Amino acid sequence: MKRIPPRPARAAIVAVLAIVASLVAPATPAAAAVGHARITGTGSSWSANALNQWVADVQKQGMQVDFTPTGSATGRKDFAALANDFAISDIGFRGTDPKTGQKDDSQGRPYAYLPIVAGGTSFVYQVRVGGQLVRNLRLSGETLAKIFLGKITNWSDPAITADNNGRKLPSLQILVVVHSEGSGSTAQFTSYLAKQYPALWREYNGSAEFTEYFPTTPAGGGKFGGQNGKIIAQNGSDGVINQVTAGSSNGAIGYDEYSYALGANYPVVKLENSAGYFTAPTDFNVAVALTRAEINKVKDDPDCGKDGKPLCQYLLQKLDSVYVNPDKRTYPMSSYSYLILPTGKDAEDARLTSEKRQTLVDFMSYSICAGQSSMGVAGYSPLPINLVQAGFEQLQKLVEADPKVTLAAKPVNTCNNPTFIAGQPEKNHLAEIAPNPPECDKRGNGPCANPGTNPGNNGGGGGGGGGGGGGGGGGGGGGGGGGTNPSGSAAPGAVIDPDTGEVISGGNGGGTGGGGDANAVGVPNDLAAFQTGKHMKVLGPTAAVLLLLIVFAPALLGRWLRRRREDS
Repeated sequence: MKRIPPRPARAAIVAVLAIVASLVAPATPAAAAVGHARITGTGSSWSANALNQWVADVQKQGMQVDFTPTGSATGRKDFAALANDFAISDIGFRGTDPKTGQKDDSQGRPYAYLPIVAGGTSFVYQVRVGGQLVRNLRLSGETLAKIFLGKITNWSDPAITADNNGRKLPSLQILVVVHSEGSGSTAQFTSYLAKQYPALWREYNGSAEFTEYFPTTPAGGGKFGGQNGKIIAQNGSDGVINQVTAGSSNGAIGYDEYSYALGANYPVVKLENSAGYFTAPTDFNVAVALTRAEINKVKDDPDCGKDGKPLCQYLLQKLDSVYVNPDKRTYPMSSYSYLILPTGKDAEDARLTSEKRQTLVDFMSYSICAGQSSMGVAGYSPLPINLVQAGFEQLQKLVEADPKVTLAAKPVNTCNNPTFIAGQPEKNHLAEIAPNPPECDKRGNGPCANPGTNPGNNGGGGGGGGGGGGGGGGGGGGGGGGGTNPSGSAAPGAVIDPDTGEVISGGNGGGTGGGGDANAVGVPNDLAAFQTGKHMKVLGPTAAVLLLLIVFAPALLGRWLRRRREDS
């Protein structure tokens, strides 16, 4: 005769099944979450290489994002005209453009600023001696200003010779290459000129204001550089870099974000800083410089930017103190770039839908978090923790505008950002470990030997988690911080030649290049950090169910089998 399990066993089995059912049920949501829809953006070519990297990354996760590098000014105009879902700009709306006199605001479309990446506006050049490309050119800020304002027109000029400690370049006409579009790169360069060399800039520009439209003729008329000057304007970052690197452009110099020179393997000027050192726009030097950036911390009025209301200002940058940062590791022309985030409700923004807002939230959550780890090797510099935190607060405005949109809660210390130190949010790890410039790049010394390649950037991974960038810096696990330098990054306090990556003196063997830093955050996994919360909704209960089955099932089954044997 068969016997059913005794009452205690039955009760235990029922209890386990009830727990299993209660845990599994939430794994299937009552209503489907908001999906994604294709979004389009326009704007800064300065930031385009960073955007393109993130777009490729999130495409693997099912998101479709289109970005066209039309220039910061056009990106803002498109935003105001409801012609894009987001804009990328290196400066904020100005109300009225001082150069063109045109209106420069959002035309009432609600918005907020979201910092996305840092970088250095660099000066890529082509100067060949005996057919070989010179790669260790140094210029002071004043010499650079005079070149772009037509006062120095030949590479053999005594001012250039003095900057290079007596090394004279051959007589070769300088071809100045500028942006033709309304460009954030131009805005960053002319902001520097307006603050550091106001008399020179005012004489040439006819105004003390910075501009996104570089003038190709001096104020009051006349030819650029007199009879010997030569200037050409090209559209976009690709246009500038292609002109400078063309076979017919020996003697050319132009400006853009450092990533373009790295991609073309063309040298950039080492720019003199306030400490008298000539530095390159590496991620380290940019991170150091921006420790002096003044970020607007006054929260905007909720109606900022709307008709009749003041422009939004929260999180915009003021760079006056960056230009004169006394730290000898500083690259003076360092700055942030921004996404202009549409924050209006459906009635205020006819272009957006819940699906587009969700895509914006998820795309930017990835970009300002896990996406920062690849910025060093790409020629940019990652955001510090305070701006990442502020960025997530800005994204919350899309949730407030549309309750269907979700923003997964996430501690920023999970972002695998090289600037973060676990438990020390007030510190910028990348700035702390930034190597000192070699003494051969101090005014009166050197210049350093011709390196053959551009100064390398950090691969993005901290010592504890392994590197992620190209080069020999090495992969994951024990702390080999990757990068374009042959051996990763030098130890804190070490003196290296940023061109060759060789340690000249100092250092204790730590840092991201060798033994690793236990506090540094490593390179992210392929899975975007913002998706973790979604998967945990399923994986968490599943793990709990399995644990209960492992604990209770053997005992219950054994007890039931013993009863069967006793009854047989």
